[in-house]
Amino acid sequence: MDDVRFGIVGWGYWGPKIARNLDSLPHSAVTMVADLDARRLASIGTNQNGNGIQTTTNLSDVLRSNVDGVVIVTPVRTHYALAREALLHDKHVLVEKPLTASVEEAEELVALARERNRILMVGHTFEYNPGVNELRRLVQSGELGRIYCVEAERVNLGLFRQDINVIWDLAPHDISILRYIFDKTPTQVSVQAHAHLQPGIHDIAHLDLGFDGGLRAHIHVSWLHPCKIRRVTVIGDKKMVVYDDTNPAEMIKIYNKGADVHADPVISYRYGAITIPHIDWIEPLRLECEDFVTGIRTGKQPRANGEVGLEVVRVLASVQRVLDQQEALAATVNA
Repeated sequence: MDDVRFGIVGWGYWGPKIARNLDSLPHSAVTMVADLDARRLASIGTNQNGNGIQTTTNLSDVLRSNVDGVVIVTPVRTHYALAREALLHDKHVLVEKPLTASVEEAEELVALARERNRILMVGHTFEYNPGVNELRRLVQSGELGRIYCVEAERVNLGLFRQDINVIWDLAPHDISILRYIFDKTPTQVSVQAHAHLQPGIHDIAHLDLGFDGGLRAHIHVSWLHPCKIRRVTVIGDKKMVVYDDTNPAEMIKIYNKGADVHADPVISYRYGAITIPHIDWIEPLRLECEDFVTGIRTGKQPRANGEVGLEVVRVLASVQRVLDQQEALAATVNA
C-alpha cells in the first residue's frame, strides 16, 4: 500500500511536531516542507523511511507536487488563502486552529472541501486528548448528574501575539472542548476583555457562554498570568470533576461531593471520596494525525472536521462582535 504523502506549510513550533507524528504512522510520510524563512528549513533531514524531505520557500512547489495532504501551520490571517489554494489543487487539508479569521472564510472553505470531495480538518487537538475523552464519557454517561455549570481556565505568562488577541489564540481550545463533551454549541455569549500591554490586542478575557437547556460555561483566558493553568471544572448535581492538563498523573479527579436543598430550605453539604481514574495515555497530536490519515484513506470525516472548525469560528466571531460593540459604546460615552 502506497504511503499517504504530506506537505507541511510552516516550520515554526508546531510544524516539526506534526511532521514527527505523521512520519511515525504506518503508510504516512512527510515529503515536503515549505517556509518563508530558508534558515528554518536548513535543519530538515530525512523522514522515517530514510528519504530526503524536499524543502522550499515557495508554496506553489507544494501545491504542484504529488503530496496528498497539506498541513497549514501558519498565522491565522493566512489560513483562509493557503487552505483555499490547497483545496483548489485537490489536496486534503489540515489547518491549525482556528480554521479562519472570519465566519465567511470558514464557510467558503467548508463548501469548497465538500465540492472538491476533499478532507478539511482543524487542529482542535484537545478533542483527541484521552483526558478530555474521559471527561466526555463522564458527562455523557450521566454519572455527574445534571450539569450546573463549567469553569475553564487557560492562563499563562505569554506567548504574546501581535496578529490576534487572546480570545482567538486560546479560547478555541476550550470552546472546542465544551462543544465536544456536551455535543452542543453555545447560543448566548458575553465577554469582558482588557488590553494591558499592546493597544487593541486584548491579553486577558472572560467569556460567558450559554447553551440550550440552561447550561452555563465560563472561560478565562490570559497571556498575563504568573502560573500556567489548563483546567476545566464540571459541576454536576451528583458529582464534580476536574480535568487538569498540567498534571498528567492525576489528569481527571472525580469528586463525590456537592450541595443539596430538600424539603428543608437549608442547604446540606455532601462529602465523599475523590476518584482518580487511570487514563491510557496516547499523544493527542498522534491521534489527530492518525484521524487525518484515516480520513484521506477512507473518506470518513475526521472528528475535528471543517464543520466543527466552522462552529468554533462562529462562536469566536460572536464573542468578538459583542466585544467590539462594547468598546464602540464606551468610546462614544467617553467622547
